This record gives sequence, C-alpha cells and structure tokens, in this order.
Amino acid sequence: MAERIGLYPGTFDPVTLGHADIIRRGAKLVDRLVIGVTTNPSKNPMFSPAERMDMMRAEIDRLGLTNVEVRGFDALLMKFADHVGAGVIIRGLRAVADFEYEYQMAGMNQQLDASIETVFLMADISLQPIASKLVKEIAIYGGDIAPFVSPAVKELVTARVADIGRRGEL
Repeated sequence: MAERIGLYPGTFDPVTLGHADIIRRGAKLVDRLVIGVTTNPSKNPMFSPAERMDMMRAEIDRLGLTNVEVRGFDALLMKFADHVGAGVIIRGLRAVADFEYEYQMAGMNQQLDASIETVFLMADISLQPIASKLVKEIAIYGGDIAPFVSPAVKELVTARVADIGRRGEL
C-alpha cells in the first residue's frame, strides 16, 4: 500500500498550542505529515520563514512526533501538495468564521486538483480561541501569552517583542 502523506500548511507566526494540537492529531491520520511553512506578507509576520521553520521543528521535537517533517514553500498550495506527494491537506478549524473561509478554499483547491482531499480537524475546545495574530498582539501589549504557546515559543516571542518594542504603556 502506498504511503499516505498529509500536508498541514500555514504561516505559523508563531506556532500556537492550537497548531500543536492539530499537528499531533493529524499525524495519527497519515503515515507522514508535512508541515508546510509558507510566506504570507499580508499577515505582517513577526518571524522570518527560516525562524518559523526552526520554531516548528522545535515544537515537533517537543511533541515527540517521528512521522512529521517541516518544509518551507512559497508557491500555490496545490502545486506544493503535489510536489510533496500529499493526498490530503489538513486544515484546523476554530469557529464558524474559519469554516466559511476554509470551505471556500477547499472548493477552489478541489477545482485545481480533485485528487487531493481536504480534511478539517476541529481544534480542542480549550484551544479554539487561540490565533497567532492575537498571540502577537497580546505579547506586544505586554500580556501573558503562556496559556497559548509552549514555553519555548513564549521565550522567542517575548525576545522578539523586546527587540521591536512593546506598546501599551500606561
């Protein structure tokens, strides 16, 4: 039987406990899971693609997952999925708003390559409110991000915020 390869794409800026939950669960569904770290300048990234890939690799090690690899890409998702041999794209959902966007994206992707399926995984209920954008905002304004990211990621984000300057001093 052919190896089942899954692809979980995202910017992961920074990787959150919600991402880690989807990775841990997604890795159970396939023989090999590729985490595709992509560029997305419109999201105003705090970390470079190389830094995000390093951060993700450290999180994969922390999770103890041996069937997961991290790769960067700056291309059309379906072309990258074909390039890595993925038969399934894994997407995490937090809320109804996520579903609407992801449903539209899955439909477009199916038009581009109907041989690659999209699988939606609901984030654990306790992790559903977590979004990278909000984690960055909380950190920039001096809030505690420990409930949303691993200790190692908290350290990286805190250091980056110190470099760029914190806001919200009263």
